[in-house]
Amino acid sequence: MNPSARAVPLLLAALLPLSGCGIPETGVVEAGEPATGVLDPGATSVPSQSAPEAVPLVKVPLYFVEGGSLVAVDRTVPGSTDLGSTLLMLFKGPDDKERRSGLTTELPPAAEAPTIRTDGTGVSVRLPRSAGSLSGTAVDQLACTVAVARLRQDPALGSAQVTVEQPGGRLAGRSSDDCPLGAAPLRNAPAPGTGASGGAAVGGGGG
Repeated sequence: MNPSARAVPLLLAALLPLSGCGIPETGVVEAGEPATGVLDPGATSVPSQSAPEAVPLVKVPLYFVEGGSLVAVDRTVPGSTDLGSTLLMLFKGPDDKERRSGLTTELPPAAEAPTIRTDGTGVSVRLPRSAGSLSGTAVDQLACTVAVARLRQDPALGSAQVTVEQPGGRLAGRSSDDCPLGAAPLRNAPAPGTGASGGAAVGGGGG
Protein backbone atom coordinates (compact mmCIF):
# COMPACT_ATOMS: atom_id res chain seq x y z
CA MET A 1 0.00 0.00 0.00
CA ASN A 2 1.37 3.39 -0.98
CA PRO A 3 1.77 6.21 1.63
CA SER A 4 -1.13 8.36 0.36
CA ALA A 5 -3.53 5.43 0.62
CA ARG A 6 -2.52 4.88 4.27
CA ALA A 7 -3.06 8.60 5.13
CA VAL A 8 -6.76 8.64 4.21
CA PRO A 9 -7.89 6.08 6.83
CA LEU A 10 -5.81 7.81 9.48
CA LEU A 11 -7.46 11.17 8.72
CA LEU A 12 -10.92 9.66 8.86
CA ALA A 13 -10.09 8.00 12.16
CA ALA A 14 -9.06 11.35 13.63
CA LEU A 15 -12.30 13.08 12.53
CA LEU A 16 -14.68 10.42 13.83
CA PRO A 17 -14.33 11.31 17.57
CA LEU A 18 -15.02 14.97 16.84
CA SER A 19 -18.18 14.18 14.91
CA GLY A 20 -19.38 11.88 17.65
CA CYS A 21 -19.08 14.61 20.27
CA GLY A 22 -21.16 17.07 18.28
CA ILE A 23 -18.31 19.54 17.82
CA PRO A 24 -18.60 21.24 14.45
CA GLU A 25 -15.64 20.94 12.21
CA THR A 26 -15.74 24.51 10.91
CA GLY A 27 -17.64 27.78 11.45
CA VAL A 28 -18.30 30.18 14.37
CA VAL A 29 -20.58 29.20 17.23
CA GLU A 30 -23.15 31.96 17.93
CA ALA A 31 -23.69 32.70 21.62
CA GLY A 32 -26.54 35.22 21.48
CA GLU A 33 -26.52 39.03 21.43
CA PRO A 34 -23.45 40.86 22.77
CA ALA A 35 -23.78 42.29 26.31
CA THR A 36 -24.82 45.91 26.56
CA GLY A 37 -24.71 48.50 29.36
CA VAL A 38 -21.44 47.29 30.80
CA LEU A 39 -19.20 50.06 32.21
CA ASP A 40 -15.64 50.38 31.08
CA PRO A 41 -13.10 49.15 33.64
CA GLY A 42 -12.54 51.84 36.25
CA ALA A 43 -15.65 53.81 35.32
CA THR A 44 -18.18 54.70 38.03
CA SER A 45 -21.78 55.74 37.71
CA VAL A 46 -22.58 59.26 38.97
CA PRO A 47 -26.15 59.67 40.30
CA SER A 48 -27.92 62.76 39.10
CA GLN A 49 -28.24 65.45 41.79
CA SER A 50 -30.56 68.41 41.86
CA ALA A 51 -29.02 71.81 42.44
CA PRO A 52 -29.17 72.87 46.13
CA GLU A 53 -31.67 75.58 46.94
CA ALA A 54 -30.24 78.99 47.76
CA VAL A 55 -30.49 79.97 51.43
CA PRO A 56 -32.43 83.24 51.75
CA LEU A 57 -30.88 86.20 53.53
CA VAL A 58 -32.83 88.01 56.23
CA LYS A 59 -32.23 91.28 58.08
CA VAL A 60 -32.19 90.98 61.87
CA PRO A 61 -32.90 94.16 63.88
CA LEU A 62 -30.39 94.81 66.66
CA TYR A 63 -30.10 97.81 68.96
CA PHE A 64 -26.70 99.06 70.07
CA VAL A 65 -25.44 102.27 71.65
CA GLU A 66 -23.59 105.27 70.27
CA GLY A 67 -22.95 108.38 72.34
CA GLY A 68 -25.47 107.28 74.96
CA SER A 69 -28.30 106.91 72.42
CA LEU A 70 -29.93 103.81 71.04
CA VAL A 71 -29.10 103.03 67.40
CA ALA A 72 -30.96 100.51 65.23
CA VAL A 73 -28.84 98.25 63.02
CA ASP A 74 -29.96 95.64 60.50
CA ARG A 75 -27.60 92.67 60.44
CA THR A 76 -27.95 90.39 57.41
CA VAL A 77 -27.76 86.66 58.17
CA PRO A 78 -28.56 83.51 56.15
CA GLY A 79 -31.79 81.71 56.92
CA SER A 80 -34.65 82.61 59.21
CA THR A 81 -34.27 83.61 62.87
CA ASP A 82 -36.54 83.54 65.90
CA LEU A 83 -36.63 85.85 68.91
CA GLY A 84 -34.29 83.63 70.90
CA SER A 85 -31.53 83.56 68.29
CA THR A 86 -31.95 87.31 67.75
CA LEU A 87 -31.35 87.94 71.46
CA LEU A 88 -28.27 85.72 71.44
CA MET A 89 -26.85 87.84 68.62
CA LEU A 90 -27.63 90.98 70.62
CA PHE A 91 -25.90 89.70 73.76
CA LYS A 92 -22.76 88.93 71.74
CA GLY A 93 -22.49 92.64 71.02
CA PRO A 94 -21.50 94.52 67.87
CA ASP A 95 -19.42 92.70 65.28
CA ASP A 96 -16.09 94.07 64.03
CA LYS A 97 -17.67 96.26 61.36
CA GLU A 98 -20.21 97.67 63.80
CA ARG A 99 -17.53 98.41 66.39
CA ARG A 100 -15.41 100.22 63.83
CA SER A 101 -18.47 102.35 63.14
CA GLY A 102 -18.49 103.42 66.78
CA LEU A 103 -21.26 101.18 68.15
CA THR A 104 -21.04 99.71 71.64
CA THR A 105 -23.32 97.80 73.98
CA GLU A 106 -24.25 97.96 77.65
CA LEU A 107 -25.46 94.37 77.73
CA PRO A 108 -23.13 91.84 79.38
CA PRO A 109 -22.27 88.61 77.54
CA ALA A 110 -25.00 86.05 78.17
CA ALA A 111 -23.98 82.82 79.86
CA GLU A 112 -27.58 81.57 79.61
CA ALA A 113 -30.37 82.29 77.17
CA PRO A 114 -33.31 84.40 78.40
CA THR A 115 -36.79 82.88 78.57
CA ILE A 116 -39.16 84.42 76.02
CA ARG A 117 -42.96 84.17 75.92
CA THR A 118 -45.23 85.78 73.34
CA ASP A 119 -48.94 86.52 73.57
CA GLY A 120 -50.19 88.54 70.62
CA THR A 121 -48.63 92.00 70.83
CA GLY A 122 -47.13 91.24 74.24
CA VAL A 123 -43.71 89.68 74.76
CA SER A 124 -42.15 88.86 78.12
CA VAL A 125 -38.42 88.32 78.52
CA ARG A 126 -37.15 86.81 81.77
CA LEU A 127 -33.41 87.17 82.26
CA PRO A 128 -31.33 84.46 83.97
CA ARG A 129 -29.63 85.21 87.28
CA SER A 130 -26.27 85.36 85.52
CA ALA A 131 -27.40 88.51 83.70
CA GLY A 132 -27.20 90.58 86.89
CA SER A 133 -28.79 94.02 87.10
CA LEU A 134 -29.02 95.86 83.76
CA SER A 135 -28.77 99.58 83.17
CA GLY A 136 -31.72 101.41 81.69
CA THR A 137 -29.96 101.64 78.32
CA ALA A 138 -29.25 97.91 78.36
CA VAL A 139 -32.94 97.22 79.04
CA ASP A 140 -33.84 99.51 76.14
CA GLN A 141 -31.47 97.60 73.84
CA LEU A 142 -33.09 94.35 74.85
CA ALA A 143 -36.70 95.52 74.71
CA CYS A 144 -36.43 97.38 71.40
CA THR A 145 -34.62 94.49 69.72
CA VAL A 146 -37.37 92.07 70.79
CA ALA A 147 -40.20 94.49 69.95
CA VAL A 148 -39.03 95.25 66.41
CA ALA A 149 -38.14 91.60 65.75
CA ARG A 150 -41.66 90.64 66.86
CA LEU A 151 -43.18 93.18 64.45
CA ARG A 152 -41.13 91.76 61.60
CA GLN A 153 -42.49 88.34 62.44
CA ASP A 154 -46.06 89.67 62.25
CA PRO A 155 -46.34 93.20 60.77
CA ALA A 156 -50.13 93.08 61.19
CA LEU A 157 -49.68 93.57 64.95
CA GLY A 158 -48.88 97.25 64.42
CA SER A 159 -46.99 97.53 67.71
CA ALA A 160 -45.45 95.29 70.35
CA GLN A 161 -45.12 95.71 74.11
CA VAL A 162 -42.12 94.06 75.76
CA THR A 163 -41.77 93.36 79.48
CA VAL A 164 -38.28 92.59 80.77
CA GLU A 165 -38.01 90.74 84.08
CA GLN A 166 -34.60 91.07 85.67
CA PRO A 167 -33.21 88.83 88.42
CA GLY A 168 -34.98 89.61 91.67
CA GLY A 169 -38.28 90.34 89.94
CA ARG A 170 -37.56 93.88 88.72
CA LEU A 171 -39.79 94.66 85.75
CA ALA A 172 -39.30 97.15 82.93
CA GLY A 173 -41.67 97.74 80.04
CA ARG A 174 -41.00 99.20 76.62
CA SER A 175 -43.18 99.65 73.54
CA SER A 176 -42.02 99.41 69.94
CA ASP A 177 -43.49 102.91 69.51
CA ASP A 178 -40.66 104.25 71.72
CA CYS A 179 -37.88 102.64 69.66
CA PRO A 180 -35.98 104.24 66.76
CA LEU A 181 -36.94 102.18 63.73
CA GLY A 182 -34.53 103.47 61.10
CA ALA A 183 -31.39 101.37 60.75
CA ALA A 184 -28.26 103.51 60.94
CA PRO A 185 -25.78 103.31 58.04
CA LEU A 186 -22.44 101.97 59.22
CA ARG A 187 -19.44 104.21 58.73
CA ASN A 188 -15.86 103.04 58.29
CA ALA A 189 -14.80 105.09 61.30
CA PRO A 190 -16.54 107.54 63.64
CA ALA A 191 -15.93 111.18 62.86
CA PRO A 192 -14.02 112.88 65.68
CA GLY A 193 -15.97 115.25 67.87
CA THR A 194 -19.41 114.12 66.70
CA GLY A 195 -22.24 112.91 68.85
CA ALA A 196 -24.74 110.13 68.31
CA SER A 197 -26.27 109.55 64.92
CA GLY A 198 -28.87 107.35 63.33
CA GLY A 199 -31.45 107.12 66.10
CA ALA A 200 -33.26 108.96 68.83
CA ALA A 201 -32.42 108.39 72.44
CA VAL A 202 -34.74 106.11 74.35
CA GLY A 203 -35.28 106.64 78.04
CA GLY A 204 -32.07 105.64 79.77
CA GLY A 205 -33.52 105.34 83.25
CA GLY A 206 -33.72 101.94 84.84
CA GLY A 207 -37.04 100.18 84.57
